[in-house]
Amino acid sequence: MLTVNGTRMSKSAGNGFLPKELFTGDHPLLERGYSPMTVRFFMAQSHYRSTLDFSNEALQAAEKGYKKLMESLSALEKITPSAFSSVNIDELEQRCYAAMNDDFNSPTLIAHLFEGVRIINSALDKKETLTAADLATLKKIMQTFIFEVLGLVDETQQMAGSDVIEGLMRLIIDIRQSARDNKDWTTSDKIRDALKEAGVTLKDTKEGVEWRL
Repeated sequence: MLTVNGTRMSKSAGNGFLPKELFTGDHPLLERGYSPMTVRFFMAQSHYRSTLDFSNEALQAAEKGYKKLMESLSALEKITPSAFSSVNIDELEQRCYAAMNDDFNSPTLIAHLFEGVRIINSALDKKETLTAADLATLKKIMQTFIFEVLGLVDETQQMAGSDVIEGLMRLIIDIRQSARDNKDWTTSDKIRDALKEAGVTLKDTKEGVEWRL
């Protein structure tokens, strides 16, 4: 059953909307549009036998969760293998498969995947360690269950893959860096705020400035 803000979706209640309206935000009950992958992830957070309640708050939370999963895949590539592992990656893999064998329990699977996100972030912060073999297994777990099982796609990578977009973003980042070097904080902040308003986030790393949609 589908509900909207706790009320059953129905024609008489006037709270029904089409999938395309979820994407465009062209509906009085929606504050804005949400990407197809955000909506897919939102739906996967509820078991297919349970009630699915649509709300702007729930969709926005799903959007943040989806982005965290995608960011974790990029972060995986930055982890340096260690001589030993401080976490049990095989156990994580078993729990993920157990969730799928439990009547396709996608909410439980997603909870396990976020445990994977925690491990990734901790490994980056040197709070956890992973051997090369466990790191490869963790990559396989995250990619298999995110892409193949949940059917999610990294929308930011699809868009960022464009050479034109990548070139323009590098130019903008270089201009902002030049402003920072010249202590022109007004211009630097203006560029950052304009990008944020457009949905682009800048992140300073040891390797340089990274950007994500």
